[in-house]
Amino acid sequence: MLKKWEILPDTMRTPEVAQYYEILQHKPLGLFCKRLFDILVSLILLVLLSPVMLIISIWIKSDSKGPVMFRQTRVTTAGKEFRIFKFRTMVTDAEKLGTQVTVGKDPRITRSGHFLRKFRLDELPQLLNVLAGDMSFVGTRPEVPRYVEKYTPEMWATLLLPAGITSEASIKYKDEDKLLEAAEDVDQVYVEQVLPGKMKYNLDYIRKFHFLGDIRIMIQTVFAVLR
Repeated sequence: MLKKWEILPDTMRTPEVAQYYEILQHKPLGLFCKRLFDILVSLILLVLLSPVMLIISIWIKSDSKGPVMFRQTRVTTAGKEFRIFKFRTMVTDAEKLGTQVTVGKDPRITRSGHFLRKFRLDELPQLLNVLAGDMSFVGTRPEVPRYVEKYTPEMWATLLLPAGITSEASIKYKDEDKLLEAAEDVDQVYVEQVLPGKMKYNLDYIRKFHFLGDIRIMIQTVFAVLR
């Protein structure tokens, strides 16, 4: 799961990232357990939740025109770009109608999308990304390339591990769309205020990484969604 230092991009082979790399180097067992857990649990959940995902797919298709899945380029380990799987919760070509960050009462969100987002059911297809190794259950939420370009030298350390479905930052900022709702320039507020705040939690996660911590964060996510 941890790439060799020599093959990391130049933006990551820096003193700021090196300190985090050294921490993870000393935790091979935890990283192995993390990947093994991702493979086994994603396979099990894909089988168990397939009927639910089929029902959601039918609902999305009947609710609005467009594809069932939303595919978008995101960034994961070592700056690798991949196509994320999500259930579509917005109108077709929503990115052409506004910012890449979603605000609270975004008119682009469909009726089914409001429900799916509220309970994070739109992220179920990301089990495919986890199985493929582009994502993990726990890790920094994958950003689009244009926001990764705004990273500080230290923020690049979050790309030492795969992007995640959930994280402590995701829990703390679960109402992020509402925070951005009143912003005049959503992109600017996200890059200058929200992103740095989330990254403090993401970097702290790497500093304190251990496999049981991932389990704790997953349990906390379930309770946060239910609340």
